[in-house]
Amino acid sequence: MEVYTIAEHSEGNLASVSFELLNLANSIKGDGKSNAIILGGDAGSIGESLTKNADKVWAVNDDAFDNFNPELYIDIIQKIVGENKPALILFGDTPFGKETAPCLAVKLNAPVQSDVIKVEVAEEVSVSKFLCQGKAMVDMALVKSDFYVLTVRESIFKDGLELNGEIEVVNLEPSIEPRRGFVKYIEPEAGEIDITKEDVVVTVGRGIGDASKMGMAEDLAAALSGVTAGTRPAIDNKWLSKDRQVGASGKTIIPKFYMALGVSGASQHVAGMKDSDLIIAINKDPDAPIFGVAEYYIVGDVNEIVPELTNQIQKAKG
Repeated sequence: MEVYTIAEHSEGNLASVSFELLNLANSIKGDGKSNAIILGGDAGSIGESLTKNADKVWAVNDDAFDNFNPELYIDIIQKIVGENKPALILFGDTPFGKETAPCLAVKLNAPVQSDVIKVEVAEEVSVSKFLCQGKAMVDMALVKSDFYVLTVRESIFKDGLELNGEIEVVNLEPSIEPRRGFVKYIEPEAGEIDITKEDVVVTVGRGIGDASKMGMAEDLAAALSGVTAGTRPAIDNKWLSKDRQVGASGKTIIPKFYMALGVSGASQHVAGMKDSDLIIAINKDPDAPIFGVAEYYIVGDVNEIVPELTNQIQKAKG
């Protein structure tokens, strides 16, 4: 089948989800092709790296697309997919994808599903996704259609085929006058951290006790040159901001080293970190589910173990 993905980029840099979508596309295309659409004033140059993961990259070079406007994007995407009739159109489940995908689906009269974590193609297209803030996962078959539009959760499809695709610069111009216009770009506040891009993550759960113990976790993370994150109870208790939540209702991360402090290991949380390269857990409950996914674990009180562990790491580092 023909699968099309919509690439995202900012200030000349492709978002990692652009490659993840192609990894998914390659895993389900069968004898078909994986395609990426990239729009922007320098789309042809930026899109070159996508050819390593796509059979074909469609680049629309036009400054009109440098600043995101869903009306313009949908107009051009419709023109490309209308001629080539893909079975699936994939967006990242990002602010860009969440706004654009449903609008495109309406234009194409196509079924749409958001935040999917698995896609299977047989006689019908079926997807898996979490519901009820991560408390349940469902498998669903989509209504039969010529097109399907999906948004895909980030950091799920990190590995895939390497290809040697081609890039085609397409001369297309918007055929509509958008109802809104770009005003300005506001940089995020300095100091904000994207835990999906960190190699070392120390996560706190309800078992550490209360907010006064966060300093202990921060010290350990600093000693390991990492950052802190939290389970849903930690976030609900406002020990950390929502953007630091790991799990089905938070972020999916795959760091090189993941340490869990007082984390019980509920299925919703494990779904967001189980593919980490190395997992170490500390919990006083010998039957904590987190031990089932950890390579190493310690049964004991985090408030006694973590300060000593931090001290030993600092000594080793000199």
